[in-house]
Amino acid sequence: MSLSTLTRRATLLITAALLNACALLPSTAPKAEAPALPPIVFVHGNGDTAALWLTTLWRFESNGWPRERLHAVDMPYPLARDADDKAQPGRSSTADALKFLTAEVDAVLQRTGAKQVVLIGNSRGGYAIRNYIASGNAAKVSHAILGGTPNHGVWSSSSFRPANEFNGAGPFLTRLNNQGGPGIEITPGPKWMTIRSDNNDKFAQADGVWIGAKGTPTNVTAAGPELKGAENVVIPGIDHRETAFGPKAFAAMFRFLTGREPATSAAAAEARVTLSGKISGLGLDNRAGSGNFANNLPLAGASVEVYATDAATGQRLGPALHRQTVGADGRWGPLVTTSKTALEFVISAEGFAVTHIYRTPFARSSEIVNLRAERIADADKDAPAVVTLTRPRGYFGIPRDEIELDGRSPPAGIPPGVAGVSVAKARLADAADRPVPASFNGQRIVGRAWPTAGNHVVLLELHD
Repeated sequence: MSLSTLTRRATLLITAALLNACALLPSTAPKAEAPALPPIVFVHGNGDTAALWLTTLWRFESNGWPRERLHAVDMPYPLARDADDKAQPGRSSTADALKFLTAEVDAVLQRTGAKQVVLIGNSRGGYAIRNYIASGNAAKVSHAILGGTPNHGVWSSSSFRPANEFNGAGPFLTRLNNQGGPGIEITPGPKWMTIRSDNNDKFAQADGVWIGAKGTPTNVTAAGPELKGAENVVIPGIDHRETAFGPKAFAAMFRFLTGREPATSAAAAEARVTLSGKISGLGLDNRAGSGNFANNLPLAGASVEVYATDAATGQRLGPALHRQTVGADGRWGPLVTTSKTALEFVISAEGFAVTHIYRTPFARSSEIVNLRAERIADADKDAPAVVTLTRPRGYFGIPRDEIELDGRSPPAGIPPGVAGVSVAKARLADAADRPVPASFNGQRIVGRAWPTAGNHVVLLELHD
C-alpha cells in the first residue's frame, strides 16, 4: 500500500472520529423555538360566573394549551342595570365591566409576559370585550371571539328600556356598531369572529317572548349576533349558551386561533384531579317582588363539605373528603380526588339553605369550581322535597333534547321549541331518603332527596 493511500485513510479515520465526538457535545447553535400560545381571557355573560368556562378550559388544555395561559374572569356584579346610565344596587354598568376587564387583562399580560391576549366572551361578555377593544386597547388583543353576543340587541326599540345596554337602538350598541367606518362594525386591529345559532338562540328571536313581551316584535333576527367585518360562523341547532360553551363552538374557536382542527373536542381525563374555587351566595334585590339576584362576591364564613358518592345511587361513600370554612376571599380547596369519583358538595351559610350539589366525576383539575349557596324558592316551600336538574352551560330544548328527571320525561316546566330554560324541577311527594336520577342526552347523574322542611336545597348539576 502506498504512503499516499495510508495518509488518505488515516485522514478519513481522524475526520470520522472528530465528527462522532462533536455529535456528543451540546450544540451551541441557536434552536428555533415554536411561538408560545397566547394567553386567553374568557368573559362570562349576564348573571353568570367564571365556572361556566370549566369544560371549555378542559378542551383547550386537552389540545395542548397550557393551563397557566387560560384565565376566566369572575365579575363581582354580573347582572346588567335596567338603564346603563343609572346606578342600581347589585348591578353593573358597561363602564363597570370595562374597568374590571381592563384590570384583568393587564394582570394576565403582566403575569405571562405576553404582548397580546385572546378574548373570548359569551353573551354580555362580548359587550365588555367590544367596549374594551374600542376604548384604545386594540393593540393588546390578537383575536376576539364572541359567542351568542346580541351585537344588534336582544331588542331594538326607542321606547322599551331605551338606555338598556341590550337595546340595539340604545346609545351603547349604537356607538359600538358605528365606530368602524361604513359597513364595518368592528374595531380594526384584532381578528374577529362571531358564533351564532341558526334559529335556536333565545336572545336572537323576532318575537319578544323571552324578554316577557310575547307577541311584540323585537326588531332583531337570528343574525343579530353577526358583525360586519368579522368572520361569522353559524352552527345549526345550538342554543344561546352553546354558542360559547359547547363542543362545536370550541372547535370553531380552535380553528380560528390555530388554523387547524382540534385533536379532540372532549376533555382528556387526568387520573389525579385537584379542585378548588370560590363560594358565593345569591344576593337579595331590594325591589319589591324581584326576589334573588346573582352576584359573584365571596361568601365569607360559609362552610363546604365534599363527599365521594356512589354514581348509581348518590349515596355517600364514607366520611367527607374535604371540610372547610372559607375566609374573606371565599376560596375553598384544594381537594385532591380522581377523575372517576362522583361528588356531593354541601354548602352551609347563615341566611341560606343547606345546599347539596351533586356532580358527576370531574375529568380534569380546575380552580373555578365555584359554588353558590341557595335559598328555597317561595313556590317550593310547601313541597316535601325538591330536586333541581341544572345545565349551566346550555339550555334544555324540546324536542331537541332527551331529558328525564325522577322518571318523568320530559320534566315539567320545559316549553317546546326554542331552548330557553336551564333548570328542571321535580317536586317529590315525600321526603324519604332515596336516589333521584336524571339524564340528559345520554349523560346520567344521581342525587339524593333531602327534606325542604329541614331547609335543604338539592341540585343535580351537569358538566356539559
